[in-house]
This record gives sequence, structure tokens and C-alpha cells, in this order.
Amino acid sequence: MFSLVSQILMVVHFFVAIGLVAVVLLQPGRSAGISGAIAGAGESLFGRQSGMDEFLSKITTYLAVAFMSLSVLIAVLL
Repeated sequence: MFSLVSQILMVVHFFVAIGLVAVVLLQPGRSAGISGAIAGAGESLFGRQSGMDEFLSKITTYLAVAFMSLSVLIAVLL
């Protein structure tokens, strides 16, 4: 029913999804509410992130792009 390429893409998609969940859960929490959202945006906007926070943020971005790309590719192939 599924070709080998589709199965491989689904396995890769699964591991990317698990990795994305893990990286998001590893990130430090932000303050709740509107003031926390504004303060969090200001900190990342003005470059006040620590080294590990910046690394996790970049990994989250790359995994999110990979997840979305794989989702579209799998939808087109199937």
C-alpha cells in the first residue's frame, strides 16, 4: 500500500515530532499573562537570551520547519 519512500518519510516525521516535543519541553517557562508575553518578546527582541536558550530556540525553529515540510511532503505524496 505504502511505498518504501513513504514509510521512510513517516518514520523520519515521527522522530522529528518527538524531537520537537522534547525541545519545547526543555525550554524555560515564561511568565504568564500579557506582561509576561511582552517581557518575553522584549528579551528575545533585544538579544538578552542566554547561550542555551538561544541554542534551544534555534533547534526548535529548525525542527518546526522540518516538521511542517515533511507534513506537506507526505500529504502531497499520499
